[in-house]
Amino acid sequence: MLFLIILLIIICVALGLFVLVQNPKGGGLATGGSGSNMFGVQRTGDVLEKGTWVLLTLIVVLTLSITTIAKSGSSSTGEASKIQEHLDKTPTPSPIGGRTAPAAAPATGDTTKK
Repeated sequence: MLFLIILLIIICVALGLFVLVQNPKGGGLATGGSGSNMFGVQRTGDVLEKGTWVLLTLIVVLTLSITTIAKSGSSSTGEASKIQEHLDKTPTPSPIGGRTAPAAAPATGDTTKK
């Protein structure tokens, strides 16, 4: 699982680089004319765009697989069960002031009306 997490981090960094390298396509605050189509920049843009989609798909698949492995593997590890046992044995804290809540009075008779 550690390998998958490291691989996910590497793919996230690569996706960030792919997005930063791309030229803006004329939306938002981008200014300028049609100079982005000169000297094969359009082909490079297509490769970067396809690479961005591939990396995004890999991130989604890796994230879902890491989540699935983590959920199925957490019950089988001994360390997680030791932590849960320790939490179960921990007493609950009393309310502020050190007083405990009064116990409910036991029912002493027939509660139906005649």
